[in-house]
Amino acid sequence: MFTKLIEVLKANPRKIVFTEGPDARILEASARLKQEGFLTPILVGNADAVHAAAAAGGFDIEGLEIIDPANYPGMDEMVDKMAALRKGKMSPEDCRAALAKGNYFGTMLVAMGKADALLGGATYSTADTVRPALQLIKTRPGAHLVSSCFILDRPGDGPLDRLAMGDCAINISYEDSVDKEGNVTISAAQKLAEVAIETAKSAVSFGIDPKVAFLSFSTKGSGKGATVPLSAAATKEAQKLAPELPIDGEMQFDAAVSPTVGQLKFPGSKVAGYANTFVFPNIESGNIGYKIAQRLGGYEAYGPILQGLNAPINDLSRGCNAEEVYKMAIITAALV
Repeated sequence: MFTKLIEVLKANPRKIVFTEGPDARILEASARLKQEGFLTPILVGNADAVHAAAAAGGFDIEGLEIIDPANYPGMDEMVDKMAALRKGKMSPEDCRAALAKGNYFGTMLVAMGKADALLGGATYSTADTVRPALQLIKTRPGAHLVSSCFILDRPGDGPLDRLAMGDCAINISYEDSVDKEGNVTISAAQKLAEVAIETAKSAVSFGIDPKVAFLSFSTKGSGKGATVPLSAAATKEAQKLAPELPIDGEMQFDAAVSPTVGQLKFPGSKVAGYANTFVFPNIESGNIGYKIAQRLGGYEAYGPILQGLNAPINDLSRGCNAEEVYKMAIITAALV
């Protein structure tokens, strides 16, 4: 998987911003990227602090661009641009204060075209990485929400050795959006369907030919209540949005991955028994599901990969190591 992504980056030179430049894990990954030469890191932070941390860890970052918000020569221009993007929700003074922090500063480097992608979260929370992206990068035209997926990969070439799962990290649940008069502007089912389509697109980026299953504790109406109606309705919405994709649901996990069970419970389905792209009805089931696969199924889990934004912005776990930073940097930049 990573060999193919690296080939993409070799053919398309890109820059990625790391919002936590002095962090040893970021520096180790950046030194490796510098040595291998297919992706250019930009480190946000005080230059002296970054160099001191690199020297302490023995990481060669010579020649990499280090940008300190405290003395950035283009700060006035950046403040003006951010104030314009916030459309009166933040004053220029508020913007300048926010840009003193690496998460906002790095996001604005992407918004202004100084970098192609951003990876943060080694010390910032997920909210502190996602919030600036929502405010400044914003959602793509036609997208109604930001979601996430995880790519799960294990050795082998079998149909279940590489999977996509969404959304396991961002959207807690799905409710109808209504206007001031109480009219539904976008339904919960449409939102979950959008997550499915975005997850399928992400799957393609990682070499998966997506077969999309909306997961539930019910298969084709066998169970009632809770999120069953949501998954069933979202299946129909997704089929309308992407008729070219094999999409089916709602179905239990055994029906999704076992051809015998799938065709018994859901006869004639092109997805049941063969699914490799899974859509969960809420974050609770999604987060539990991907972690069970990771810990008991022998998968490496890459993500959360954010979906629906105008530019690739991704979040690290605060418990990440340098290898995870390196791989997530490749994933993020390859999504440009």
